[in-house]
Amino acid sequence: MNHLVDAYLATWNAAPADREQLLVEHFSPDVSYTDPLAQVSGHAGLDALVDGVHAQFPGFVFTPVGAVDGHHDRIRFQWGLGPAGAEPVVVGFDVVVLDEDGRIRDVHGFLDKVPA
Repeated sequence: MNHLVDAYLATWNAAPADREQLLVEHFSPDVSYTDPLAQVSGHAGLDALVDGVHAQFPGFVFTPVGAVDGHHDRIRFQWGLGPAGAEPVVVGFDVVVLDEDGRIRDVHGFLDKVPA
C-alpha cells in the first residue's frame, strides 16, 4: 500500500516529461478521478488536472500525512500540498480503488484544509 501511495504522490509531483511513465505504470488507462473541484477520466484527463494544480501552486509538492490504511482493493490516505519542507497549505484525503492488475482505477478525493 505504501508503495502505491508513494507512486501516486510522485505522479502528482512529477514534471510532465516524467509523469507519462508513472501514469502508465500505476494508473489504469480508464482511471477516474473525482474531488470537490474536479472530475476527470483517463490518463490525459488526469495529466491535464495535475498540470493545472502545478500552475495554480507553482513550486509546491505533495507529501504524505499520517498512516496509509487499506483493505481488499481500496487504500485511503491523507496528503499535504505546500512548499517543500513547510507546513502544507492544502490537506486532502483520498480513497483509491485498484483494478485487477493492482493499478489505480478510481480516485475519490476530499479536501480537509484549503486556503481562504
